[in-house]
Parts: sequence; C-alpha cells; structure tokens
Amino acid sequence: MTTKLENLESAVKGVIGERLVQSHLALGELTVVVSAKDYLQVMFDLRDSAATCFEQLIDLCGVDYSTYGDGLWQGERFAVVSHLTSVKHNWRLRVRVFAEDDEFPIVASLVNVWSTANWYEREAFDFFGILFDGHNDLRRILTDYGFIGHPFRKDFPISGYVEMRYDADQKRVVYQPVTIEPRENTPRIIREENYGIKG
Repeated sequence: MTTKLENLESAVKGVIGERLVQSHLALGELTVVVSAKDYLQVMFDLRDSAATCFEQLIDLCGVDYSTYGDGLWQGERFAVVSHLTSVKHNWRLRVRVFAEDDEFPIVASLVNVWSTANWYEREAFDFFGILFDGHNDLRRILTDYGFIGHPFRKDFPISGYVEMRYDADQKRVVYQPVTIEPRENTPRIIREENYGIKG
C-alpha cells in the first residue's frame, strides 16, 4: 500500500518528467529542483495537471547560498523557493530553482500562474536582488526607496551602509553614513557555580 507522500512524489515526477533536476524527501516533505529555463512551464503544469492540481502558492522566498555549509557550497548562489498547496489532494510541495547568473540573478515570474506571487517576488527582489522576468511591478516593498543594496544577501554588512535620523534643524529625516562601531555578536554567558547540578 502506498503512502500519501509516495503518491505525491509519483504524481509530481509524472508531471515534471525529464525536467526534474533533483528530488528530496525529508521530514515528511518533498522538495523538487527544476532548472531556470523550465521553471515557469513546470509551475503551470503543476497547477493545471489533474494529477497534481496545485491551486495555491502559499509562499515564495529568496535564498543566498554563498555561506551555506560553512562556505563549502559549490552551486549557484541564489535560489527561489516556492511552497505549493493542492487543496484537492491535500498535498504540499516545495519547488526550488537556482538563478543561473550569480552577478545578475533572474528567474521567471509566477505572477501569471498565481497572482499571490506578486508581493512575494517583490520581497525577494528587495531583500536579495533577485529579478523576476515578466513581473510588471518589480520594486521595493519593505525597504525605503533610497535604500542601497539588498539586506538579506550574506555579504551585506550587519549595520548597513547608511542610517536615518530626524534632524530638528532641517525638520526632516536625513540619511548619513553609519556611525556605530562594528562589534562582535557573540553572547556573553554567565552561569552560577554548580549550574545544572542537582544537589
């Protein structure tokens, strides 16, 4: 007798076919990887096929793998990860696609597949600098319009490049170079003598 997860894996592999780069079962979840060139059509097929029927995109986010595995990562730097739900089959699926160019990360937009992708893709653009080809309103969504860089990239400084403050003389908010000193973010742990020892 097949399990729900085996049924999901079989259906997904049947729909994706030769376009499947990798699949991974872990912790009761299925993750599939597809190439950037196949990404958009695969997502249409996963939505439209009666075998899978993934009607909902419930999340989409960017990932920067540049320091993954203590910097031993050998693949592309940026990925987009989407989480899909099939209400009909009561299934969830994670789909990962890697941007082929680390200097100019770009993947197809899913806005024409699921309208909910709109703000998710804007967030991934804002925080990671990942571009979405075909997105008709790709602009910052959470950082200020004058913000420089992409704050979730692993090479972005923790303190940022500029800081904002209210200037009473100018009666407005002004930007200035960061004035705080970089510091070690290692917590200092102080424990009582005999801590954790029952006595």
